[in-house]
Amino acid sequence: MVSMSSKHKIVTTTKKQSKSVVKKPHPFKRSTVHPTARKIIRFEETETNNAEDDEYDGPTNHIQNNKQQLKLKVQSLLKTRKTLPVYQNKDEIMNHLRSNPVTVLIGETGSGKSTQIPQFLLDDLYKDKKHGSIAVTQPRRVAAINLATRVAQEFGCNLGSTVGYSVRFDNCTNSKTRLKYLTDGMLLRELMMDRNLKEYSVVIIDEAHERTVLTDLILGFLKSLIQGPRPDLKIIVMSATIQAEKFSQFFNNAPILFVEGRKFRVTQYYLKAPSDDIVDSIIRCCVQINQSEQMGDILCFLPGQEEIDKAVTILNKVSEVIAKETKVPLMIGHPLYAALSPAQQSLVFSPVKGFKRKVVFSTNIAETSVTISGVKFVVDSGLRKVKVWRHQLGLATLLTVPISQASAMQRSGRAGRESEGKCYRLYCESDYKKLPFETEPEIARSDVTSPVLMLKRYGIKDIVNWTWFENPGRDSLIMGLQELYTLAALDDSGKITERGKNMALLPIQPHLSSVLIKASESGCLSEVIDIVSCLSVENLLLNPQPEERDEVNERRLTICNGGKRYGDLIMLKELFNVYFYELDKSSSSADERRDWCKELCISYRGFKNVIKVREQLRMYCKRLFGKNDQDLFIAEEGIPKIGENKDEISKILKCFLTGFTKNCAIGMPDRSYRTVSTGETISVHPSSMLFSNKSCPGIMYTEYVFTTKGYARNVSRIELSWLQEVVNNGTAVAKQKVSE
Repeated sequence: MVSMSSKHKIVTTTKKQSKSVVKKPHPFKRSTVHPTARKIIRFEETETNNAEDDEYDGPTNHIQNNKQQLKLKVQSLLKTRKTLPVYQNKDEIMNHLRSNPVTVLIGETGSGKSTQIPQFLLDDLYKDKKHGSIAVTQPRRVAAINLATRVAQEFGCNLGSTVGYSVRFDNCTNSKTRLKYLTDGMLLRELMMDRNLKEYSVVIIDEAHERTVLTDLILGFLKSLIQGPRPDLKIIVMSATIQAEKFSQFFNNAPILFVEGRKFRVTQYYLKAPSDDIVDSIIRCCVQINQSEQMGDILCFLPGQEEIDKAVTILNKVSEVIAKETKVPLMIGHPLYAALSPAQQSLVFSPVKGFKRKVVFSTNIAETSVTISGVKFVVDSGLRKVKVWRHQLGLATLLTVPISQASAMQRSGRAGRESEGKCYRLYCESDYKKLPFETEPEIARSDVTSPVLMLKRYGIKDIVNWTWFENPGRDSLIMGLQELYTLAALDDSGKITERGKNMALLPIQPHLSSVLIKASESGCLSEVIDIVSCLSVENLLLNPQPEERDEVNERRLTICNGGKRYGDLIMLKELFNVYFYELDKSSSSADERRDWCKELCISYRGFKNVIKVREQLRMYCKRLFGKNDQDLFIAEEGIPKIGENKDEISKILKCFLTGFTKNCAIGMPDRSYRTVSTGETISVHPSSMLFSNKSCPGIMYTEYVFTTKGYARNVSRIELSWLQEVVNNGTAVAKQKVSE
């Protein structure tokens, strides 16, 4: 047995023993070869068996099993559970958790921390007849659903009873639920409703290493709770990477428990010279691996969806030719990123049969959240895509940037889960040594307007000196406060207004919340909800292949008469009208709707999600605005012809102007556009309906993208008189709301 006097505890497991040894958590090693680890007992990792899916796919229809079926399932899964390092060291881990109010637990991916520790705590609740429930937060909704499903099976109950989950647009719990997996955002929403979290006796923050803005906020709230009204609340911070010291220091030097999951050796390879075309290099590397290495699947890391789709298309074309001409396995390429449907995601985890090799092209979600069985080779581009908030423009810019050394080690470790593997890094070793040691936390590069609104809604007065886990900086916070004041969410003294409280209750960004409130006042709420629902679903409009772009654009122009003149927001409404009123509400089959989407290069699943988001927003707006807005409840008869109603269009666009006044640019004599806030030149993105329209007096946009230059996306035509009217009226309305 190990002495508990040391602050740092490590529980290690080997093939021959499961004793615990004490040693200090080691930092990431910078050697080119991962140190040989003692062979571990093989186990199936089921912590998160799917990828992040930022689009809602509707409530799941869960199968309800009888007691005999549940019992058989528990017995069949118990063998797998017993091989997990966390399960093998259950007694020591639980003794540690019971004796400490806050614990930082570092468990390598696959150790079983996300599935086993909540169950151990649940057993304790029943054994000691304690009150309260257990909350386990996840950054991704799919992870929360999958973990809850697995744990319910292992615990022997139907999902939604003792074990359940709560994610945006889907709540699978009841009054008897004692263990709840939920997203960070849902726990924050519960905090807004119950500031002391009386329902819970234990809160587990899982995947804390991802350092999302919401995770950082939750950590700050929890520290305030245990130092104030809830000293009895037990907190467990779980992470897959060794960033324990920062978590420990934040919670007043909380003890650290390290649970090792053994890995096999992974050999690293580097390029001798930098690569100019990362997709070409990754394809060439896969071909070489296929021709020279033993059987085993390949996991390739690329920065984003565009590069992944391109790589999958090229690989599947060349693979057929190579396999015919040479006696090598047929490579089967699969994409893995957030916008994929569950059916497409499941292909990644299915083994290939015959003389074939699976090649998965993934974003950074496969670093820690996903384990793909059979992977022996990793090809790492060394790149990722991140949104960086630019204070000068007041907009988020999507950039492709190098990863950190910590991410590089996580990626290479995916090749050593089941046997010795190899990692091919498509950059020079000297460049690896220049990479930052850890990934920059999201809050340091994000817009904090929404988090500041949450804090104000929670009743925090001093935002700058609040218990931030990572303070975003004074300038960033002041910008957020100024933005909320502009939106009339705060009054002259910095207190939240009734308008601000309503904005905080809507599950969208403050700017869009402001748009909905204005639409309610203007009598066009139903139309604006439709457009906001479309904006809330990522990757709704897909990028056509270069050879199909002109044809697809022509089809869209034929349908969208209003969008042709007024831009992308009106185009979204017109496309929604066709899908919802002509196809979805008619006798059209799913195949007909799918074909229509394919012809216009629109995500069919995306539009299904738009309908569901729309229903949720209508529900929220009904609660907030009630009978004062009859527009929302008027029976929808016929097909609204928005493209024929100029007054309606101007009313809608003025509503969006109230939320995006800063996101406007004025047309210049040379047909360029300059932003109203900074005077910078900005161009209309080629994907916009207004790309070829050079006669707009002004434009409004909801997105800013910087590649070779600054581009406006989701662009709408505005009249300069509208802008002046909205600025003047908005100021008057804001003052009126503040005084109320």
